[in-house]
Amino acid sequence: MDKVTSERINKLHPSVRDEVKQIIKECDEALTGRAKVRITQGLRSFEEQEKLYAIGRITSGKKVTNAKAGQSIHNYGLAVDICLMIDGKIASWDTVKDWDNDKVADWYECVKIFAKHGWDWGGNWKTFKDLPHFEKKNIQTKKGLVKTNWRILSKMPKDKQNYILF
Repeated sequence: MDKVTSERINKLHPSVRDEVKQIIKECDEALTGRAKVRITQGLRSFEEQEKLYAIGRITSGKKVTNAKAGQSIHNYGLAVDICLMIDGKIASWDTVKDWDNDKVADWYECVKIFAKHGWDWGGNWKTFKDLPHFEKKNIQTKKGLVKTNWRILSKMPKDKQNYILF
């Protein structure tokens, strides 16, 4: 796992940090060729979310999100976006390339590993496909399973570091 990915994991919600470390480890072990996973985005502030939402609406460019501030699971540290780093130098979002020549696209090897750990892939969304995006579907708490829906998360209490209290 590279330094950038490690730093981004350390900013995620504490309840998913170890799990994401494990997922990245499993992805990197599965990708036996030139590709390794890098987290390009993890926790995102409300301000950052508003700037992204403005693209294609207020500022020029193609729309990159339908989520306003507070409506993205990134805002709660429970989502990551990834790319594949080729030879540690080149970022790739190619979802069909098989860098390790095992007859399975490297991207989909990672999709399967995230799914095994209960993460939803933005590539499975019906309307706005977000291929680099993965988010935790549910969080197991002492009180039971909490669905990671922004409407639910936005109403939950937060700690001093601004993380949701489960």
